[in-house]
Amino acid sequence: MSRKQKGSQRREVARKKLAKLYAKISDTRNDFLQKLSTRIIRENQTIVLEDLKVSGMMKNRKLSRAISDLGWRSLRTMLEVKSVMYGRDFRVIDRWIPTSQTGSGCGFRGGKKELNMREWTCLNCGTSHDRDVNAAINIKVAGGHLETLNGCGERVRLSVKKAHLNEASTRPAFQQLSIFDLLK
Repeated sequence: MSRKQKGSQRREVARKKLAKLYAKISDTRNDFLQKLSTRIIRENQTIVLEDLKVSGMMKNRKLSRAISDLGWRSLRTMLEVKSVMYGRDFRVIDRWIPTSQTGSGCGFRGGKKELNMREWTCLNCGTSHDRDVNAAINIKVAGGHLETLNGCGERVRLSVKKAHLNEASTRPAFQQLSIFDLLK
């Protein structure tokens, strides 16, 4: 379009062609997010998300394009709405909880880590952690999902909500899911 003369007929044709392309990309992204959010809601009773400062992450030149293409806010909104529709528990933990810095085994905070450091060993207990799996465990704990004993030491009785047709009503005691598992 930049090479077409302003006000010309060919510029108008190029503008319409570009608009159709952007509409197709938008529709494809929205369709994927709708299907992903429905799948997440149907397969899980509790969904815990970490509140992230996306505007700060967009300042990173290397990540900004990938982050903006994902539509994280749209996915979060869809999950919130569908969790109410399907009767699921939806929680958002605070962004200041150091989920990727804290060891899930002992709770020792190891400090900030570079993005290219995918695996690390805890200095306190010596356990080797995968960055994403460790953060998922810490998010689950921060969301209050691993509470199994009440104040008297007895097992907590969790109320099971009725599931819709063709979906699971309960999940195994612990299953680690990352966004990469869901995208397969």
